[in-house]
Amino acid sequence: PRRARSPAEPAARQSRAQLSGAVPAGAAARPGELWDVVVLTAADAAQAGAFREQLAEKLRREQLPRAVRYLVCADPPGPRIGNGGSTLHALRCLEEQYGDQWTSFTVLLIHSGGNSQRLPSASALGKIFTALPLGEPVYQMLELKLAMYIDFPRRMKPGVLVTCSDDIELYSTGVTETITFDKPGFTALAHPSDLAVGTTHGVFVLDPSSFSGKGGLEYGSCYRFLHKPDVETMQQSGAVCVRGDCPQLSSPGNCGDSAMASECVYTDSVFYMDHSTAQQLLGFYKQMGTLGCEIDAYGDFLQALGPGATPDYTKNTSNVSREDSGLVAVRQQLYSLLQGTALNVIVLNNSQFYHIGTTQEYLFHFTAESKLRFELGLQPVAFSIFPDSAKTLDQLSIIQSILEPGCVIGPGSVIEYSRIGPEVSVGKGSIVSGSYINFSVNLPSGCFLSSVSVKMTDRVEYVTMVFGVGDNLKKGVKLMSDIHFLQFFGVSLPECLDLWSLEASDQLFSSEDTHLGLWTARIFPVCSTLSESVRMSLNMLNSVQHKSAFKLSGFQLLSVEEMLTYKDVEDMLKFRKQIYGEICLQKEKSDYRMNGT
Repeated sequence: PRRARSPAEPAARQSRAQLSGAVPAGAAARPGELWDVVVLTAADAAQAGAFREQLAEKLRREQLPRAVRYLVCADPPGPRIGNGGSTLHALRCLEEQYGDQWTSFTVLLIHSGGNSQRLPSASALGKIFTALPLGEPVYQMLELKLAMYIDFPRRMKPGVLVTCSDDIELYSTGVTETITFDKPGFTALAHPSDLAVGTTHGVFVLDPSSFSGKGGLEYGSCYRFLHKPDVETMQQSGAVCVRGDCPQLSSPGNCGDSAMASECVYTDSVFYMDHSTAQQLLGFYKQMGTLGCEIDAYGDFLQALGPGATPDYTKNTSNVSREDSGLVAVRQQLYSLLQGTALNVIVLNNSQFYHIGTTQEYLFHFTAESKLRFELGLQPVAFSIFPDSAKTLDQLSIIQSILEPGCVIGPGSVIEYSRIGPEVSVGKGSIVSGSYINFSVNLPSGCFLSSVSVKMTDRVEYVTMVFGVGDNLKKGVKLMSDIHFLQFFGVSLPECLDLWSLEASDQLFSSEDTHLGLWTARIFPVCSTLSESVRMSLNMLNSVQHKSAFKLSGFQLLSVEEMLTYKDVEDMLKFRKQIYGEICLQKEKSDYRMNGT
């Protein structure tokens, strides 16, 4: 079988200008060649500021096409509104920013807000700015998104293409087959997946009369859409296809056990809505004034579509992370609004959907022999100073970092935007992000280390979060008596607190509600230098591993939640720029020596 391919893969092998829009930065684009607007959603004003700063830096370095408008849209203050609410709010921002002009625009809307609790190294600066082990300078998810969808604007009527910031869709189609978004209503891409994948995604129940399961690409219509259904629901609703109908299922990454391997479902990723549908949703949002609850762009928009849609899902809140009182009513209004709207599906039989939003997925795709690594040509060392004497090049990922001779990096580890000294040993399967380690230390295997610059008064200080890569930062308990259910590097939190001379009290947690968890635990010491903050956090970890006391009671302590509140984006980017400058200088010297001999 041909390997799945992004429509921009050839461009990815060429210059950054081509990767990020096929037009050199600053050059004029032909009408319709590029997106009219790329919208990034942000959780709040602080995150929006971080996004704008990074976009400005990319444009200054000519790493993005200038012919595109970039709009950062922060969710309104108050309760969280989910990616569905963010979509509605982004439509309002587009109208406020561009007036009636936006009715003729092709818009790429990338959901980029949120805390990134499952990959906290992306929390401070945003998942859409996650670095990839590829390119010189390195590409980030934003450039990859622009590359993957490079052909879409010219084959799309005015409207909005909605995508997330931590997934990658690669596909292969025939020479004459093209993906076109020109139908009224919604149009979604569909990928063959095994049934286990279907339980955590949206699943299309395709209309059999419009779908044969043959060829690389097929246009069909969807009878109804299921959101994170169980296997029984998929089978009863007719969503399950036989293996012969989805050739990509023969690839090892997609199949479950052999008993299930003969069956597949078609799962969601990106969807488009034409302008009049977007206008309808905007009218609904204006009428609502405020939402007051989290709604899902996939579950709450797409489940209302297709001739087989029923309002039953509006009352099913089993998949909702937090149920708000107004949710059912809002869903019912959306159902009434969208009922009867078409859901067209572009079936990509030879395609793969990848998610890199968790520590485990991130490590697997960047360091193991993953299909994604092969498809994109991800490199073990990307735009870094990595001396020959630094040990191991097997199954690792070094991204825009400076490693000194003598350091040892264990297989399966990712180092990004960091400086690693000569007496540092990093264990297997670890993540080190934005850190400076200039002292002798052995980082254990499965260690997650990420530093954040903070500004609480007038001066910049530093805090480094440290966890096990498998620690659950989303998990929370409501009662202080239940905090023993929280695990830090495999040890119960109360046991850790004893070793650190900290007391379990209300003051220990930063959250105002009853969510007590690793995310809100004030356990990380604030230090005056970056390397000192790394040292203190590693001392904490060492004390837990060796059951030896390390007093934290004398330090000012922050939770991860507070680190993000006080983050100093400018200082974090300054540290990255210093590394960037040193790498460029080293490469220039190296090129000069090579050309001079």
